[in-house]
Amino acid sequence: MSQHGDRLPALDGVVEAGLGTPSEPMLGEMLTTVGSMRRHLNRFMASYEFAMQEVETKVKILRQEFELLNRPNPIEHVSCRLKTLESVVTKARQRGCGPSTDEIRRVVQDIAGVRVVCSFVSDVYRVQEMLCSHADVELLAIKDYIAHPKPSGYRSLHAIIEVPVFLSDAVISVPVEMQFRTVAQDFWACLEHKIFYKYDREIPAGLSARLQDAALTAAHLDAEMERLSIEIDEFAASSATDAPAVHTVTDASVASFLELLASHRERGLDAGQADGTRDDPWD
Repeated sequence: MSQHGDRLPALDGVVEAGLGTPSEPMLGEMLTTVGSMRRHLNRFMASYEFAMQEVETKVKILRQEFELLNRPNPIEHVSCRLKTLESVVTKARQRGCGPSTDEIRRVVQDIAGVRVVCSFVSDVYRVQEMLCSHADVELLAIKDYIAHPKPSGYRSLHAIIEVPVFLSDAVISVPVEMQFRTVAQDFWACLEHKIFYKYDREIPAGLSARLQDAALTAAHLDAEMERLSIEIDEFAASSATDAPAVHTVTDASVASFLELLASHRERGLDAGQADGTRDDPWD
């Protein structure tokens, strides 16, 4: 049974009504269809893994560039995650997706995820702009939970991007969810996630209020640490300006010194010819 477009292979007409055992030809057709479906889904999920690897490589190259240029590196670390097929199917059902994987790709846009943790809030926006400005990256959507935190206190910058994945016989545009956050925001979000699932998504009201307070504390810490960083940079710049200049030996300095030696030697030779002695230029 052949596939139609990007629809999942169907079992229509394969299983007879009732509980009867399928005939041998029908069983063979079922196995063929299941094998075709498995290959189709493996390819579908592989495209997300490849897209995730592409985006991760972009972040790593950017990070290495800062190190090579000896510039302050705004990227602390990067992590990736890929949803399981079971999780994708569950979310597709919740969203009312049909049997087309093209429709699933359009509706479920967080199958592949890349998280970039930065030093400061300003770095979050700067790194996001750098990555999304690449010619092969298309920015589909952005949600700023730093400027507009969630009721829980969650802060992060989310972006849905699309990158091309070059396969052996096709080029597929694949969406990837990116999360950009500071170290403090990441610390809070990871612990809140653990608590959220520990209480089976029903966090007690008192604990929820304390989590919101902790999120505010983390935001204040972010702001204070960035202010300190700016002040330290300004102090370092002013100290470098006030420091005594370090004299370097230039070609002109060497030439001038050689002229002095030559002049001194000529005077010594003239005096030596008069009294029969020679002068040592190093005395």
